[in-house]
Amino acid sequence: MVVEYKNTVMIKAVFFDLYHTLIHYRPSQEELEADALKSLGIETNAAALRLPILKANEFIYSHIAKKPLSQRSKEEVMALYSGYQRVVLKEADIAADEKIVMRLLGIMQQVKMDLVLFNDVLPALDALKKRGLTVGLLSNIEQDMTATLDKLGLSPKLDIIVTSQDAGYSKPRPEIFRYALDKAGVNAADAVYVGDQYQVDIIGAKGAGMRGILIDRDNYHKEKLDCVKIADLKDLVNHLD
Repeated sequence: MVVEYKNTVMIKAVFFDLYHTLIHYRPSQEELEADALKSLGIETNAAALRLPILKANEFIYSHIAKKPLSQRSKEEVMALYSGYQRVVLKEADIAADEKIVMRLLGIMQQVKMDLVLFNDVLPALDALKKRGLTVGLLSNIEQDMTATLDKLGLSPKLDIIVTSQDAGYSKPRPEIFRYALDKAGVNAADAVYVGDQYQVDIIGAKGAGMRGILIDRDNYHKEKLDCVKIADLKDLVNHLD
């Protein structure tokens, strides 16, 4: 008797991006931007700034991926952040001269924001751990986040933590993904990467042979994508089989 085995991939590890995937700011950036603009005499509201800020996030993450902040001069960093604010204003259809851009940047550099978990994070991580999967964090941050992860209650949920500082490479370079895979002891085909940036996270993961899943909480990507897209991490486990 001949037995035929179905060729399936058994997922062994799930890695996550950090900012805007597992954690976000409180107050939200759009609330703070709206308040800052009002202080400059420009009337708007947080809701109107949500999509412009997502567009600006895409802008800055793509630039940081090409050249990390740690490798930029103070002038380059300032130019990048002022460019970020220009994208926000342009996408919000707010006409502003360079003086307004720089005043807005100055205000935003002084605001205080707390980092908090999205409500779906801990239940999703617990569900993965119950399946016996390796759970990892893979981020382009260039600093030790141990204290922050401890405070958020994430440290006990993570088996692997990899930053661009650890790996010596930044997403979307395949080397940082391979570094994380080696650390976890799993093959690329057996791993999934979840992130909120298509170009940096999904394309980067695919370049390393991993499967990418886009977390798009605001339905920002309305076009058809060549990857799974979810709006809530509670849906993640449905795409691992």
